[in-house]
Amino acid sequence: MNLSNLDLNLVVALRALLEERNVTRAGQRIGLTQPAMSAALARLRRHFDDPLLSRTGSHYSLTPLGAVLRDRAATACDVLERVFTSQATFDPATDTREFTLVSSDYGATVLGVPLARVLHAEAPGVHLTFHQTSPTLLDSLGTLLSTVDGLLLPHGVIDGYPAVELFSDQWICLVADDNPEVGDELTLDQLANMPWAVYQRAYDAPVTRQLSMLGISPHVDISVPSFHLLPMLVAGTGRVALAQRRLVELLPTPGVRVLPSPFPSVPLQEAMWWHPVHAQDAGHAWLREVIEKVGRTVDGRSRET
Repeated sequence: MNLSNLDLNLVVALRALLEERNVTRAGQRIGLTQPAMSAALARLRRHFDDPLLSRTGSHYSLTPLGAVLRDRAATACDVLERVFTSQATFDPATDTREFTLVSSDYGATVLGVPLARVLHAEAPGVHLTFHQTSPTLLDSLGTLLSTVDGLLLPHGVIDGYPAVELFSDQWICLVADDNPEVGDELTLDQLANMPWAVYQRAYDAPVTRQLSMLGISPHVDISVPSFHLLPMLVAGTGRVALAQRRLVELLPTPGVRVLPSPFPSVPLQEAMWWHPVHAQDAGHAWLREVIEKVGRTVDGRSRET
């Protein structure tokens, strides 16, 4: 496929048609008349040799190929927008750019809160958006990284992309302070038999990966998409949870005791991962520098170290 032979305006039209499923509304969305939008649909149908939209009663539905192309067209538009909004220079004091980071609530709290303070002081016109990580983010990692400015994630999950090192953390255990079965320390036998509250999917939760190396399969009682919820799901129950020390120190945790892990848990090293497509963009380079500086502050390290 020779891109020079393609009309990239058709990508915008394709996205609008597949998301709106209506020629008139799609035209209004991108500023084209109904005849012009109909002509764009005809060209797209010839290119793909597929109707893309098929009439079902009084409405249009997507063909199987149309359903596939809907998300791809959206991604393509996002990438094109980032390409054509790249800047050779960037002035944080006056720029009004929007940056998007993907992160768990842990990263958004531990790094995002101090980062927001720095941006407020140094770049008052900049807008920062956080999107929640998805359990399926690894299924289309390259696409995700090309359409956002960064992904906050610890080492050991992904590789092959450039990263900015941020801060380290330790895993600790949470139990209810009125749990009569737990004393001042937890044992491996207790971890194997107690019900667990875990982050995201039970089979690939951080605790599952850690305990599997010890030959222990934890009994997961509940899975949630938020680290913030773990203390509340432990309080007043017989559950146990694995959480990050820095986050727990920032959260109110009534009814919960913090205990050291009874096994040598692998330390957490948080980083911001980004796509090489952003490498030469001045605004993105500035963001990476600021995030690295904030990470050093969180970690208690000076710039010299």
